[in-house]
Amino acid sequence: MRSWFWTLILLVAAVALALVLREHGGNVLIVAHPWRIELSLSLAVVLLLAGFVALHWLLRCAGWLGAGPERFRAWRGRRAQTRDVELLESGWINVLEGRYAQAEKDLSNLLSRTRSADRKVLAGLSAARALHLLGEYKRRDQVLRLAQEGAGQDNRLRQAVDTVTAEMYLDQGRAAEALALLEPLQDASSRYFHSTRLLLRAHRQLGHDEQVYALTRVLLRRSAIDPTQAHTFIRGAVARRFAQCDDEAAIKTLWADLTADERLDPAIALAAAQAQARFGHAVESARILEAALGRALDDGLLRAYAQCEPDQAAHRLARAEIWLKSNPDHPSLLAALGQLCLGAQLWGQGEHYLERSLALRSDTHVHALLATLDDALGRPDLALEHWRKASQEAGVAVPAVGRLLPAADTRGDPRFDEARQDPLAPQAPESRIPEAASGVYVDDGEPSGTPQPVAGPPEPGTASAPAAKASHGDDYFDTAPIPGVDMSQTSDGGSRSLHKR
Repeated sequence: MRSWFWTLILLVAAVALALVLREHGGNVLIVAHPWRIELSLSLAVVLLLAGFVALHWLLRCAGWLGAGPERFRAWRGRRAQTRDVELLESGWINVLEGRYAQAEKDLSNLLSRTRSADRKVLAGLSAARALHLLGEYKRRDQVLRLAQEGAGQDNRLRQAVDTVTAEMYLDQGRAAEALALLEPLQDASSRYFHSTRLLLRAHRQLGHDEQVYALTRVLLRRSAIDPTQAHTFIRGAVARRFAQCDDEAAIKTLWADLTADERLDPAIALAAAQAQARFGHAVESARILEAALGRALDDGLLRAYAQCEPDQAAHRLARAEIWLKSNPDHPSLLAALGQLCLGAQLWGQGEHYLERSLALRSDTHVHALLATLDDALGRPDLALEHWRKASQEAGVAVPAVGRLLPAADTRGDPRFDEARQDPLAPQAPESRIPEAASGVYVDDGEPSGTPQPVAGPPEPGTASAPAAKASHGDDYFDTAPIPGVDMSQTSDGGSRSLHKR
């Protein structure tokens, strides 16, 4: 558009000049001794314009020739910049595609050839990233030092190098070194969200729960972190801080800083209630648990709510029965009611709740409570059965043994009466029959009833009657060989003859 405008102006000027010259015919006399030149006005104007144009182009050509060296240097700079950009683009594309070896090759070439400080730092950081992903940490650290030297005193480039270095250290598990690099970047305004996230990651690796809580709050207010992830970090940090608190004022301060929704979180409520109970505030602990359980009946909260002193059992039992009206088939709630009844010495009602819970879901905790109750009520068979089921629920394999367990050889065990004996007194002959330390009858499921013990034959060279008296302890133990056990390695050397039942 601009060219057309100037062309139009020139045409208008030419037409105007032609009209003026047409109306004003005249001559131009140029006297330069010994020459005398006479021209028409029109020709003189044309020659003047042509001379001006020729002089202008001559001057332009002289200027262009004079700027040749500078123009050549600029051309070389543009070519080098184009080459650097191509190498940088190729290196990053290879990094993104996972071709780290080729990426490191291109970026190292760029690092050694470029003269730009910015591109030198970018190439160094990119090559360090490729070497980090390749697991070559020594070469990575060398490249990072080159990038740090290339940054010089430029704060922006130095911060970029420190941030990338800290991120690699965190990937490697060197949280303390990363923390030393990141802390100077954390200012009061928290403008550098990426460095703040890295700082949060470093504190999480080091287990600094107080800093994790504070940094997560900052990022959550700035919408620089996913809310679900932030609540997870806050939940874990607050729960651990409650568990580590050794001061009541610290517990109150931390609890007051939480939002209403966070106070109802099961993990936070459980940790806060345990902290209050640790300092003897049972009422406050119950209040915290009741508020959280009012929103959702969590299994962990219910189990903690059921563990209380006897003077608190009646109040908690009344509150739990209110929840039972709206949740009649909640197994954990029924188990908590059963445990509270046991604490209040309501044996029958407690057994009723526990049996209802067990009918809905088999649970180790419920089996253990019923086993304890049956044992206290004098029902050892039922208690043993519940203990077995509790072991099975806990993943403990209980083998079914179909015979009586053999007696243990206690001849080598120390005795208190032997310590009091006179060492000079004559010693009684040692009995060759091992004394039983313990014995257990195991039901093998036979319909005939209680299994009968099998007594071994008398020892060679002894009378039958004394042998019967000496082997009186064997009447209570099954001496049949155990499948898969070499009896020759036992304490009696396998010298006894074992009879079938």
